[in-house]
Amino acid sequence: MKVVVIGPKGKMGRLITQVAAAREDMELAAGVGPAGRDYIGMDLGIAALVGRELGVPVVDDLEDVIEKCDVVIDFSTKENAMKTLELAVRYKKGLVCGTTGFSGEEMERFQKASGEIPMLYAANTSKLVNVMNKLLELAASAIGEEADIEILEMHDQWKKDAPSGTSKEMGEIMAHAIGRRLSDIAVYGREGEGLREKGTIGYHSLRAGNIPSSHTVYFGFMGERLEITHHSYNWECFARGACDCAAYLADKGPGFYTIRDVLGL
Repeated sequence: MKVVVIGPKGKMGRLITQVAAAREDMELAAGVGPAGRDYIGMDLGIAALVGRELGVPVVDDLEDVIEKCDVVIDFSTKENAMKTLELAVRYKKGLVCGTTGFSGEEMERFQKASGEIPMLYAANTSKLVNVMNKLLELAASAIGEEADIEILEMHDQWKKDAPSGTSKEMGEIMAHAIGRRLSDIAVYGREGEGLREKGTIGYHSLRAGNIPSSHTVYFGFMGERLEITHHSYNWECFARGACDCAAYLADKGPGFYTIRDVLGL
């Protein structure tokens, strides 16, 4: 299958390009960067530090290359992702989007697009994070009504949204398991005086240095607690997962797919 990578010089785009270039089942059709960047016009392999030329360019307009691909992979910004979505629908191309921070209305646009294209949205493409989500679903179903649930998530200093999209997804999974809506029971940080309100899910976000990603969920009881944690040491696990998602869409028709479909969870 042929793939276009959005933002091939960025943190995730560069790694996705490197992983895709090493796969036998995937061919890179182009990279798309922001207008005015000094790497526009360069060979994609050189721009993304693959270590060799790939014979395809980095351009500044997705519309110039989108017809050459089967799937677009976009882990850029939410503003850019909406433009990518519009073009993917217009040209009937599959889309893997791992960008986070979208509003409810913006997510509805992704849902609507899935009626016309194979659309895969994943707040986190790590295999182990999604195994963790399955464990959280099991734990919340068994003890969620009794436990004090707290989420601690850590990311690098450059991450723009808080809490992370991954931790929001974790909260949604646990809230659903106990028959609640996350928007009704989430508490973001604490200040001042007062007891912890029973039945809530607490969120705490740390931003420091170049921490790739870390999520811990605490299930607190009197005299004991359960912790379920995932740490990523770098972003390569997310890049591998993103390419797995693109490969999954190769023979799929229109629909809204998730990483859980890819992993069979």
